[in-house]
Amino acid sequence: MSVELRHFRCFLAIADTLSVTRAAERLHLTQPAVSRTLRQLETELGVRLVDRSTHHLALTPDGLTFRDQAAIAVTAFDRALGQAHRAAWPLRVGHAWSAAGTYTPALLRRWHEEHPDTPLELLRIDDRTAGLARGDVDAALLRGEVRTPGLLTEQLATEPRVAGLPADDPLAQHPTLSLTDLAERTLALNTVSGTTTLDLWPATARPSTTITIGNTDDWIAAITGGRAVGVTTSATAGMHPHPAMAYIPITDAPPVPVVLAWRDGPGHPLVPDLIRLAREVMGERHSGP
Repeated sequence: MSVELRHFRCFLAIADTLSVTRAAERLHLTQPAVSRTLRQLETELGVRLVDRSTHHLALTPDGLTFRDQAAIAVTAFDRALGQAHRAAWPLRVGHAWSAAGTYTPALLRRWHEEHPDTPLELLRIDDRTAGLARGDVDAALLRGEVRTPGLLTEQLATEPRVAGLPADDPLAQHPTLSLTDLAERTLALNTVSGTTTLDLWPATARPSTTITIGNTDDWIAAITGGRAVGVTTSATAGMHPHPAMAYIPITDAPPVPVVLAWRDGPGHPLVPDLIRLAREVMGERHSGP
């Protein structure tokens, strides 16, 4: 047996749903057919991709690694097939939140002026690399340190950190805050794509209570609902204003780097143009892997 595209799609459906039943529904197949296709793939690869020893499915370490590579392969196939039916090949740029911040409109306009035949599509994807490692996008605007193997980055700017507070919170009346001011509060942490962790505070003065959320919308809802406070960057204040939210500068927290990331290998031919244009729009900075 040779590995076919259907094996990749079947495995990715299982990886996305962590359920043979839901994967079968998505693929319009029977559960035995999905299980059989997964076994064929594992046999051909010689590795176990899914741990079925518990009541809930989980990907093995080999499965996690293979998932990203399989997603890239399927995405590349679908795009290549799609180009036969349209002239323009969009440049897809992912971001988990705030895109290029206040530079976003200028970046989009400059791109349209220079490349009117190639749409630049900004996609918000709640993922540590905004879909780049999975092959969902050609490049990504990210914040914080990028450690994912196989990605290259260009630092474009830095953004100061701000506190996110309910607008009627007493601390919202202060012109500036320190991390210590927030240490006694419940902290909302975006563990999917956020840049804030408890390591931002000294070990002896960290918030003792946290709530975990997975995206910017839920982060804002938790804060405006009075459940927590948060720490983000100035881009959030500019891109996500809210009448029930106050953003207050934090004086003693390090700034957050804003980087453009892309895969180290063949990709969209206009990624170099995007790098150059983003550098021009956001200000020339240093680059690094």
